[in-house]
Amino acid sequence: MNVHLHWFLPTGGDGRTLVDRHAYTDGGIKRDRITPVSGVRAPDIEYLAQIAKAAEQLGFEAVLTPTGTWCEDAWLTTVALAQHTERLKFLVAFRPGVISPVLAAQMAATYQRITRGRLLLNVVTGGDSTEQRRFGDHLDHDRRYARTAEFLSVVRGACGGLRYYFAGDHTRGAGGLTYWRPAPRPYLFWGGGGGGGGAGAAAHADVYLTWGEPPAQVKEKIDWIRGLAEEQGRTVRFGIRLHTISRDSSREAWATADRLLGDLDPDTIAAAQQALGKSDSVGQQRMLALHGGSRDKLEIAPNLWAGVGLVRGGAGTALVGSHAEVANRIEEYHALGVEHFVLSGYPHLEEAYWFGEGVTPELARRGLLPTVPASPLLHGAGGRENRPASAPGGAPLLVAGGR
Repeated sequence: MNVHLHWFLPTGGDGRTLVDRHAYTDGGIKRDRITPVSGVRAPDIEYLAQIAKAAEQLGFEAVLTPTGTWCEDAWLTTVALAQHTERLKFLVAFRPGVISPVLAAQMAATYQRITRGRLLLNVVTGGDSTEQRRFGDHLDHDRRYARTAEFLSVVRGACGGLRYYFAGDHTRGAGGLTYWRPAPRPYLFWGGGGGGGGAGAAAHADVYLTWGEPPAQVKEKIDWIRGLAEEQGRTVRFGIRLHTISRDSSREAWATADRLLGDLDPDTIAAAQQALGKSDSVGQQRMLALHGGSRDKLEIAPNLWAGVGLVRGGAGTALVGSHAEVANRIEEYHALGVEHFVLSGYPHLEEAYWFGEGVTPELARRGLLPTVPASPLLHGAGGRENRPASAPGGAPLLVAGGR
């Protein structure tokens, strides 16, 4: 079981600080309690293309692109970036319920043809009711999960090659059909901490994605989802969403974490925590519980730092340490059954290089990544070294199916 490495596209903006561009007190409209931020990089296509090209060159298989009112549309942005890359896949986050499932199936099929099969999908059921209402979605937390499961059933039916008739609690249609099927079928990534999220993932997900909790808590989730999937005769794979701060030495890495923490004043943390506390996402509440809004004791497990979650929604923990230490933690999660690691860091361009040039070779040396002979143009005639198969000079790393 190899490790699959993915990176992140900051389509809401990037920068050299944790002060989140999306932190808010009222659902994203007013920002009067947010400390002014310097060094922010706009998410224009030129900068995002730099990150995508770096991710491809460094051996990442895919990049996650978020969804929300604070970022660019994931479908449009990534299909544009596909023209700047050759084999990088795009893990597109989308919200069932804000578009027709038949239209979603058609979009996926078109995307696969345009990009030659580079689409993966990340199901986002939604945890912020304020933002959900902004998209016209007024269902409560539990009914959103039920609708997502129904939505995905319709998508599969519409891609089946025959006219599909459906009449569910949330969706109705007659003769739904995608003339060209998505080829290959995109892998489906699903995250959800509540009961409905677990049942939906067990029934529909290819990969269950959790945020970066300590290993013992991640194991509990894996055992839970695996048991639910086995009851339905299915097998689900597992992924984890983490930030990284990897350096040549542990001291350098923790100094970087301390610098990021130093940017955060009490008002900024209070504003972000007030907003995030309103979320009805079970996963978000678990993230908040890791630090309780306090700067104290942020290393919640060896090399696992919860400082990001003081001001950022969603993934709130980072692997911090030397390249070998970060590789140790990845190996630890991998031993629990985690295959897919969806990673990010501030700024995303520079941190991609820190990880790709430091941790990735370490993982390859440990046999966690497939390796191929290096290009003789890079290391002299006949030169060889362990390197990920999708790195420059090697054959592209292929993933069966497609998040």
